[in-house]
Amino acid sequence: MRLNFVAALGSAALAIGLLSAIPVHAQDADAGKVTFKQKCSMCHNLTPGAHGIGPSLLGVVGSKAGTNDAAFHYSDALKNSGKTWDAASLDVYLTNPRADIPGVKMTFVGLPAATDRANVIAFLSTLKK
Repeated sequence: MRLNFVAALGSAALAIGLLSAIPVHAQDADAGKVTFKQKCSMCHNLTPGAHGIGPSLLGVVGSKAGTNDAAFHYSDALKNSGKTWDAASLDVYLTNPRADIPGVKMTFVGLPAATDRANVIAFLSTLKK
């Protein structure tokens, strides 16, 4: 019985050690604001109804894809994607928009760094209409 307990304890310690090796991507809204300004602001702004090349992203988190900026003409692919923008769906989309939703108008190739995506999503999550 004691040997089984020791073996189980050793397995648990190994599992905890392996889990701690998985990278954790911190969510830093301030860093996300900087990344947004560097990578996103040339096409997107944060002013309601005032879009540029892309739609305003004020209040985008929690909105249905293709509906956040009523004055913007979204692609049918985006409008018909069935997505609601939450952290998980934004993470996939921002990795590679055209691969996630074929037919979108967004030409941006994506944010390859998971930390950058997490930070931008954290920043966008702070913005409410």
